[in-house]
Amino acid sequence: MSIIKENTMKDYPVKKNEEQIVTILDLSHEGMGIAKVDGYLLFIENALPEEEVRVRIEKIGPKFGFAKVLEWLKESPYREEDAKEELLRTGIAPLSHLTYEKQLSFKQEQVTNVLKKIAHMPDVTVSPTIAMEQPSHYRNKAQIPVQKINGQLTTGFYRKHSHTLIPLEDFYIQDPAIDEAISEIRDILQRFGVKAYNEEAHEGFLRHIIIRRGHYSHQMMVILVTRKPKFFQADKIAEVIKEMLPEVVSIIQNVNEEKTNVIMGPTNRVLYGKSYIEDQLLGKTFRISAQSFYQVNTEQAEKLYQVAMDFAQLSKNDTVVDAYSGIGTIGLSLADKVDHVYGMEIVAEAVKDAQTNAAINGITNATYLEGKAEKIMHQWAREEVQPTVVFVDPPRKGLDASFIDATCEMQPERVVYISCNPATMARDVKLFAEKGYQLEKVQPVDLFPQTVHVECVGLLTRVKD
Repeated sequence: MSIIKENTMKDYPVKKNEEQIVTILDLSHEGMGIAKVDGYLLFIENALPEEEVRVRIEKIGPKFGFAKVLEWLKESPYREEDAKEELLRTGIAPLSHLTYEKQLSFKQEQVTNVLKKIAHMPDVTVSPTIAMEQPSHYRNKAQIPVQKINGQLTTGFYRKHSHTLIPLEDFYIQDPAIDEAISEIRDILQRFGVKAYNEEAHEGFLRHIIIRRGHYSHQMMVILVTRKPKFFQADKIAEVIKEMLPEVVSIIQNVNEEKTNVIMGPTNRVLYGKSYIEDQLLGKTFRISAQSFYQVNTEQAEKLYQVAMDFAQLSKNDTVVDAYSGIGTIGLSLADKVDHVYGMEIVAEAVKDAQTNAAINGITNATYLEGKAEKIMHQWAREEVQPTVVFVDPPRKGLDASFIDATCEMQPERVVYISCNPATMARDVKLFAEKGYQLEKVQPVDLFPQTVHVECVGLLTRVKD
């Protein structure tokens, strides 16, 4: 028995809790430092390439382990000295310890690498990442968890891979007006005796405070996510919030009764004002509801969409499909440049917003339908809708293979792929290539400075027979 146990035990070159001195070789796609001990991979938070560090081994597994920095023996010339450790520990800003110039090149390399490894397209040009002029305090939306700590209603963010709340008031990447509003609302709710939600026991009341603020309009929406519909003194609380925060035009209670990690539930109740805010993007006005998707970095979204439109080489003769259209930001931004825009979106509320947004902007050449993108594309193919350009802006999971099939059957001249996940984009452009579409070029845009996320635009053109 002991012989069998001895033979099956793993023999790793490192042991848990031991200390090692290592040199950081590279950054992972999650922004962690990568080191090797006798070929064994270690991932290390808050460690940058070229640094020499003394670490303690925290976890080990068959292929790799994790370690924690105890001491920096040699620091990278690209380290930001004033980086705040809580931004790294929570994952709010996991690249905030790296100079912004290096963040941009890191993101360009990420896109280049996945195109080589996944799409097998090493020769496609990936341009330098388009930077943000002031790469902090940019988010127009915040979703902040609430807990009771030392008897007080506390806001902050979870430590990575846990539900331990680290109290925070300056979130660094959020609009400062949003940060101030979160603290103000938290204190108001504390005065009214509102109880924080306890996730483990599934007890208490207030789960999250969500705030959206228009980048140009400065209209503010406050969403209080609660465990139960009954909200004692809701009207009085809304009245005080509005009094203390004059920018607020909408206060909504969102009810989420489930024991789940999903932040918002299905039910919204307006406590004050409207059920939406409005803001501008590329000169158009957009109505944004509580659960509608809207890019969180307005300044960079305008650059992103401009790149997409430039890639598309639009003319008045073009018929455009705007897949995963959300509230219509892409399609309506380009509607005056083309003959007609067809959009589809699975979220019913967003479709209504897109239709309203078309009316607000006096746009009559846009059609929006509710449903899955792949299903609607097949429907339009049967109805002989013939797009010349298809824009896709899918969620992180990328495109459904049946959507790619339906798109290629319609034979648009160009497909403009806007991606928030270069790895799934690389997978998808490989499928497009198999069906006669060539990836011409890719432009990364930094929509999420200080984080590992990179948005990019790719241009696919149909190869003529």
